[in-house]
Amino acid sequence: MALLKVRDLNLNIPKEAKNLAEKMLKDLESSKRPYLEAVKTSLDNSNYNAKVGFLTPGEKVVRTELNVSSVQKLARVVFMLEILLRNLDIGAVNTKRELYYICKGLIKGDSRYKPLDFDDQGESDSIIDFIGDMLEVYREELNCFANDRGGQTYSQQLIVTEALPDGDKAVVDLSTLGTSPFQPKNKPQSLKLKAKKKIDFCLVVESEGTAGTLQAMGFTKRNNCILMGAQGVPSNGVRGWCKLIENQLDVPMYFFGDLDAYTLQNIFRTLKAGSAASLIRNSDFSAPNVRFLGVLPGDVKKYDLPHYKVKESDPAEARALKKAKDALENDPFFRDKKNRELADILKWLIKEKVRCEQQSYFSVDPKDPIKTEKIILEKIRKGDYV
Repeated sequence: MALLKVRDLNLNIPKEAKNLAEKMLKDLESSKRPYLEAVKTSLDNSNYNAKVGFLTPGEKVVRTELNVSSVQKLARVVFMLEILLRNLDIGAVNTKRELYYICKGLIKGDSRYKPLDFDDQGESDSIIDFIGDMLEVYREELNCFANDRGGQTYSQQLIVTEALPDGDKAVVDLSTLGTSPFQPKNKPQSLKLKAKKKIDFCLVVESEGTAGTLQAMGFTKRNNCILMGAQGVPSNGVRGWCKLIENQLDVPMYFFGDLDAYTLQNIFRTLKAGSAASLIRNSDFSAPNVRFLGVLPGDVKKYDLPHYKVKESDPAEARALKKAKDALENDPFFRDKKNRELADILKWLIKEKVRCEQQSYFSVDPKDPIKTEKIILEKIRKGDYV
């Protein structure tokens, strides 16, 4: 197994960027082809070890050398890097989308920049990601933040203290927010957490709406817990927030979501172990101890949950099943023996070709408005999770 690479937390980003630019210029002056290298963020360069708990990068790199096909990418990297360095110098902050429009404005205003023009935001986002992978820094360290969604959190016991950029502190007692949730920021590492009394567990719900329903029915009033809505594939804000809860509060964390291949691979795996696309970020943006509470295959029969067959004629469902098969063969997370039970769920889904939504629990006893809560608590108490 490759050794876990430790990220340089004291990296001088402007100095490192200047060194890269000077090397490129020196190569050009010496009639050599300049090049840039970045960590290869893909599954075939991902390692997983249960003791580490998240996907880590291997030794492979993406090398972009100056030629006819790569000249635009290299020029775009230098162009975007200059904007990011300017922001660092003056203390400005931008979202990815704002950076896209800043670039578009500069390009439209100067015909010399026309060859660098982006057709859509995805192209500029990929350049920002490449710069982060190249320097091995988080985009937040480049003063670039995403418009993160999800992570709406409810609790009667949690107090959050945020260190503000100007040195002040903001203290939020979640029990005082009424029906409003607490919304974690993209960089939750600036938050300090404290429990007013012992917190028994944290429940991360795939659907924000389902989390809101549980809260409206009094879930956090009856339970000393943290309740969170992930809103689908977890954003960096959600992932970092879960990591923070796991590190600072050391409470059991459970994931409650749909029983389908997409949820297991794209949502739960990303929350627990990170993703191949963010290999340099996974150490701070994953919660290795989170457990899959449901929907489990055994729950379908035990609670007589409504479910339906997956139609392989549906392109999205067909892709999910194909990815599930690929994951069993190539994903180091699902291939690890510690995650055999999760792999078995994928195998079951491929064989049975069914899907069961998390909302199906509400049909178990329609006359009991908190039946879903009772089932969740029963599963936690009995250890009915993976």
